[in-house]
Amino acid sequence: MTSELAIVTGAAGWLGRRMVETLRPRPVRSFVLPGETSTGDVVTGDVRNPGNCETLFAGARGATLFHCAGVVHPRRVRDFFDVNVTGTENVLSAAARAGVRRAVIVSSNSPIGVNPSPDHVFDESSPYAPYMGYGRSKMQMELAVRGFQERTEIETVIIRPPWFYGPYQPPRQTLFFEMIRDGKGPIVGGGQNRRSMAYIDNLCQGLLLAESTAAAAGETYWIADERPYTMNEILDTVERLLEDEFSIPCKHRRLRLPGLASQVAWLGDFSLQKLGLYHQKLHVLSEMNKSIACSIDKAKRELGYRPEVALEEGMRRSIAWCIAEGLLGPR
Repeated sequence: MTSELAIVTGAAGWLGRRMVETLRPRPVRSFVLPGETSTGDVVTGDVRNPGNCETLFAGARGATLFHCAGVVHPRRVRDFFDVNVTGTENVLSAAARAGVRRAVIVSSNSPIGVNPSPDHVFDESSPYAPYMGYGRSKMQMELAVRGFQERTEIETVIIRPPWFYGPYQPPRQTLFFEMIRDGKGPIVGGGQNRRSMAYIDNLCQGLLLAESTAAAAGETYWIADERPYTMNEILDTVERLLEDEFSIPCKHRRLRLPGLASQVAWLGDFSLQKLGLYHQKLHVLSEMNKSIACSIDKAKRELGYRPEVALEEGMRRSIAWCIAEGLLGPR
């Protein structure tokens, strides 16, 4: 039996909110943490609580799960594993028992690490080389998902998005815009390192295609914009849009740091995580001189994925959303 019901975990988060909007007018059941809100049929709970997960999937036979819940920047390293690994296992266990037809699982670029050379791109055959605790947790999550695909009736599809951007962005992304406005946009090394990015509506398209493509069961796909961008291109695009289209003056400077700064940050990040601690800014700095670029050829070939929004238009929409929400303006 197939149901139109879509169940979205992490429905109050950046991707989850957009996914709930994208799914309408289908019936949607949203899973949010206590104190968070969403629309439609809302279930409150925590993926770490198996009982909450059982409640979420009551009467969900034939439904589709979009598992967007996860933690990226926690206080403690163990939170990566409690939420991203054990939480996903709890969700999939309950979903399989309830007879959910297919689970589309949001992973990350981090299980595969960073490109070994500037011109290298990852594809679905790239081996695991997880980057720090988050990468290890997402690798373990992917392995657990494959176990459910093999042992149970539920169909699973793993989606790997890189750095994504768009409306509903969290404060850390708005801070990035403010730093560019204030002449403190960070460039570590020469800024020619490449980053794949995924505009949030492109990512939602990929998730829907992963649901509807029969042959996608058991597969993994990178979902991103059409091509990677250099860090210089990303910062230059945001600065140009802020000034030329939104009349927000920028200082036309960069916070330029040598590549060694990322290496020192990596050592600090590594050492702290060995102690079970996590520092968001240190971790982000450790990645700033790295290339993290992927190929979307498999998704285009097998899913019919066609990213409709590229960097300039995506950043235009992101900035417009921030301004409309009162989150960004002149200094």
